[in-house]
Amino acid sequence: MEEPVDTATAILASAAVLLRERTFDDISYRALADEVGISERTIYRQYPTRAHLLAALSNWLEQAFFPLPPFVTVSDFCAAVHERFRAFDALPAYAYVGARASAISPTIDIEPAYITRAIEAMLDVAAPTLNRRDRRRVAASLRYFSSAMFWARLRTGFDLDAGEICDAFDRAVGTVLARLPEATWATP
Repeated sequence: MEEPVDTATAILASAAVLLRERTFDDISYRALADEVGISERTIYRQYPTRAHLLAALSNWLEQAFFPLPPFVTVSDFCAAVHERFRAFDALPAYAYVGARASAISPTIDIEPAYITRAIEAMLDVAAPTLNRRDRRRVAASLRYFSSAMFWARLRTGFDLDAGEICDAFDRAVGTVLARLPEATWATP
């Protein structure tokens, strides 16, 4: 017996199906309503603007197709991001939705994303004496380097594949972390 799916999830799952055939811009609320089997008005009730739909779809795709494996150390973080970039290469249409969603203004006030909290926690362990301002600055940089936006810019702007993007990611992370004072790092 299949579990019932709520309307919002059905809309997002149907949008993902349509993304296999067309771009996000080419998915109308009418086509989405027809795919789900509901009225267009119901789509608007759930997602009043395309920005709302894009943000929700991006979050749903992230959880369903690109979950970031847990990490505690910097090397675990790098390995998790490498896995994520390979997943982006396997499903580029979905990754591009994430990249595009990160470029728009937030449609709702939300707490910091899981990845931000996880990176800050990793830095608390790896660099325990790092001050709060620098920890947030480094975490923001690492979050960007691990994002669909970073992947998409390198993929479309320079025609790099996942392996090459991973190399660029490693260099960027290494450069940022190398700027931290030696005394901030925990001794093993």
